[in-house]
Amino acid sequence: MGISSAMYSGVSGLNTNSQAMSVIGNNLANTNTVGFKGSRTVFADLLSGSINGSGGMSQVGRGVGMSKVDQIFSQGTFETTESNLDVAVEGDGFFVLKEAGDATAYYSRAGSFRFNEDGYLVNPEGLMVQGKSFDANGTLKTGDAGNIQVASSGLVAGNVTSTLELTTNLDSTEPIIYLDPLDPSDPAYVGPSFAYNDSTTYNYSSSVQVFDTLGNPHLLSTYFTKTADNTWESFWSAEKDDGSGAIMSGSLGTLNFTPDGVLSAATTYTIPPGTAAGELSWGNSTTNTGIAVTFDTTQFNSESVVISQNQNGTGAGNLTGVEINSEGIVVASYSNGEQTKIAQLILGKFVNTSGLSLAGSNLYTATTSSGPARTGLPGPELGNIFTNSLEQSNVDMGSEFVRMITVQRGFQANSKIITTVDELLGELINLKR
Repeated sequence: MGISSAMYSGVSGLNTNSQAMSVIGNNLANTNTVGFKGSRTVFADLLSGSINGSGGMSQVGRGVGMSKVDQIFSQGTFETTESNLDVAVEGDGFFVLKEAGDATAYYSRAGSFRFNEDGYLVNPEGLMVQGKSFDANGTLKTGDAGNIQVASSGLVAGNVTSTLELTTNLDSTEPIIYLDPLDPSDPAYVGPSFAYNDSTTYNYSSSVQVFDTLGNPHLLSTYFTKTADNTWESFWSAEKDDGSGAIMSGSLGTLNFTPDGVLSAATTYTIPPGTAAGELSWGNSTTNTGIAVTFDTTQFNSESVVISQNQNGTGAGNLTGVEINSEGIVVASYSNGEQTKIAQLILGKFVNTSGLSLAGSNLYTATTSSGPARTGLPGPELGNIFTNSLEQSNVDMGSEFVRMITVQRGFQANSKIITTVDELLGELINLKR
């Protein structure tokens, strides 16, 4: 080994420290990049050369080289945001994304998502977020994950009212009204019988909005007549929707109370569908359906009042907003008050995250070193989802500046080696003079 080998050792030091400075510069440049994971450089000495001396065989190093640039996948801090589509992962999982028409899966920790013009959930670069879809019953579909799409135009269908629950109190001090159960056309009829337009035939009434199979709203009225102590009869009426103004009406059933003022048994009566008297037919182009009316009623010495009215129908509605909840479920909200589960985000996890390949734009791809991704729904194993949050870069600026000083000193020391060897070579050349 000659004196010039020291110069080449210095050159290797310059090159290696230059590469280290590039890594530090990249870390600092991405201090504010969402989901960015910093890197570090690992140096290694080069193969040593052997020399013979009076003490035997010895080895002299030949400089330094770059062993590896390690990705540091430590957890970044969370920033709270105002967007319902911003999500962050706590844990080791990655969001899974794909380009349109490309089966290659990309992985990212940056959860700043949005919808494109076609209603697909995408990242800022337009890659489509992957998730598992729900069926019409709100159950996750089987099979592979796919693109997440929310239709941003058109109306969501309404739901027909099939059940109605009335929570009321009927005043126990109301007078008894004697109703003739016979039809007025019956020769034995002595009257009066219930009539929706005769307030003397009932003690109390209330109304509630219900919906047909097309989501059209209708007003359904219920009536209560005290026919004996602790006994009430219930009735209903509603206007047809055929423009005639005709009123449908019929009997629901008897409500029997204990002396303590509570129903003696659970009471549900059904308004049957059909076109005959006492049956429900709106008279428009909708399908005739019945309504099961459940009474949660008391008879106390207090004013008759409706405490609550709950029915399961809705009108048609348009999309008003979309959000991602803490389970990673994309939920669409509509103007009729309905909320629909669209899909649930999936996460991918790797045995060796350091083996992932950088693809730019906060994306990674799997390699043979990282192993294949194990994908699944968010949870303790793959990672938990935090909504209205973004994971910030995990770069520690203080540590990076300390490394910068160290690398700078290393570079200066190696440059000094080269200038010193140059002076030695100059002295060697001058021996000839």
